[in-house]
Amino acid sequence: MKNSHIAFIGAGNMANSLIRGLLAKSVPAAHLHATDIDPEKLLSLQTDCGIQIGSTAEVSANADVIILAVKPQVMAAVCEEVQHHIKKPGCLIISIAAGIPLKSLESWLGESRAIVRCMPNTPALVGEGATGLFANTHCSASNIALAGDILSAVGITCWLKAEQDIDIVTALSGSGPAYFFLMIEALEKAAISLGLDATVARQLSIQTALGAGKLAADSDVGPAELRRRVTSPGGTTEQALLSFQRDGFERIVANAVEAAQQRSAELAK
Repeated sequence: MKNSHIAFIGAGNMANSLIRGLLAKSVPAAHLHATDIDPEKLLSLQTDCGIQIGSTAEVSANADVIILAVKPQVMAAVCEEVQHHIKKPGCLIISIAAGIPLKSLESWLGESRAIVRCMPNTPALVGEGATGLFANTHCSASNIALAGDILSAVGITCWLKAEQDIDIVTALSGSGPAYFFLMIEALEKAAISLGLDATVARQLSIQTALGAGKLAADSDVGPAELRRRVTSPGGTTEQALLSFQRDGFERIVANAVEAAQQRSAELAK
């Protein structure tokens, strides 16, 4: 990865986080290139990170990897421009755009192009991302390893067995941060309604979510066992969980994830 020249087409938040993550992994700034329609954004990124900037043609020409980090609605036009400027035949393309299937990317970039489609999420902005990836049949083992290394610079990566699994990943981890933000918001409001100071309620709600996630990530047992360990018979936690169950908490979550998955599949069509 450190020897690869990586070009970012689009320099928004996700590209920004990946660039900073790669720099933290000792990828040379001289090997990172970016272009964007916003020249001020590009100049700021160059000033902050020391990377190379230029036009789409300039950054694509000698890239070993091109990361497509643009909005889905402009992806066709961007791909058609990019494919005219790729000079290295083994150039790997990574798309982080939601809802754009490999079939479309291949038709715009070339049928024999090595392409990885992935779905990162916003915690990548703080180095705690979760990314699902799927490679087309033209990707070699080295392509797959390289794509995994790049995305792991901002969190964990999981390779998927089928492209349609990206719709599930979108519903789970792609949209998932908003579910936890909603839970934090609800906890905060509940505590305030019971009389707790608003600042304290927010601090404790956020830290509780952070601590629970950290505990789950570092534990050698699953979340069900962690839940059992913190639930004393006849205690306060048990009463809260019984209330969740009476209100159909698990069904509510399942319905929400299913709705997001279905919408992701619709958008891909």
